[in-house]
Amino acid sequence: MSQPLRGVIVGTGSYAPAKVLSNADLMKLVDTSDEWIVQRTGVRERRMVGEGETPSTMGIAAAKNALENAGMTADQIDLIICGTISPDMIFPATACLIQHGLGLSEIPAFDISAACSGFIYALTVADGMIASGRYRNVLVVASDALTRFTDYSDRGSCILFGDGAGAVVLQPTDDPQRGLKYSHIGARGSGWDFIHVPAGGSRIVASAQTVAAKQHYIQMRGREVYKFAVQQMVDLMAEGMAQCGLKVEDIDLVVPHQVNQRIIESATSKLEFPLEKVFVNIDRYGNTSGASIPLALDQAHRAGRTPPGATLLLVAFGAGLTWGASVLKM
Repeated sequence: MSQPLRGVIVGTGSYAPAKVLSNADLMKLVDTSDEWIVQRTGVRERRMVGEGETPSTMGIAAAKNALENAGMTADQIDLIICGTISPDMIFPATACLIQHGLGLSEIPAFDISAACSGFIYALTVADGMIASGRYRNVLVVASDALTRFTDYSDRGSCILFGDGAGAVVLQPTDDPQRGLKYSHIGARGSGWDFIHVPAGGSRIVASAQTVAAKQHYIQMRGREVYKFAVQQMVDLMAEGMAQCGLKVEDIDLVVPHQVNQRIIESATSKLEFPLEKVFVNIDRYGNTSGASIPLALDQAHRAGRTPPGATLLLVAFGAGLTWGASVLKM
């Protein structure tokens, strides 16, 4: 009897804008210091989209890099899924703009809105599509430009966010030793106001009043987010390993959502993960929302830290509140 199909990553790619926003730059905008920011978040600099750059243009660049890494051409892709909470526009889907930018047509393309968990959500959906047997080459992209929604007079939030994109190409495998072995996604809508942008949708439409009141910027309840994130990250990693019969020593690399250095270190230390097993790039890119995991994954892959047979643990949580974790074998 043949094994069930699952998705395996055959290529990774990423893109970060050239423009750098350093802590020194932020010190000119708000009452803060490099030491204060680094101690609380681990962020030293982040990237900002430049003129003409959007989640779709970043996503196209990341997708091209992933296709090249996979040794494939765009016309081999038969499905595109994009995780974003900062789409180019309310509609159409950013995935459709990525499809067009890659010179494709006809193939399905849609967005997933799960904030910082967007890549795990998209990866889970893509794996299900592959398992159905209907799709063979799935492009999963996560791309966000949160600096477009950041209030640079709010020192509690403006120090966190950056822009970027990441992408992977999934193909089917029936090899039980490869591919996505476990995935869990969830949400708790009662925490919707922990992180949100109040206006701009149909609930509070854009107006001169909403702009003046800064209702189009990210609003956060930082303390509540911190407590939720630490416990959720611990629970997600522990459950993922338990479901796969794995121990810390069996995991080659943890690739977490780059939310906050303190959160990452606190959560992984509770499970006794050595820091060398945890990939962190928040110091250079900040929190890029759903893009943070695939961006970090691509960097880890190109640095030789995800060789064939490596076991990876991915974990994310974000606005919604949403969360997700995946265990995969390269």
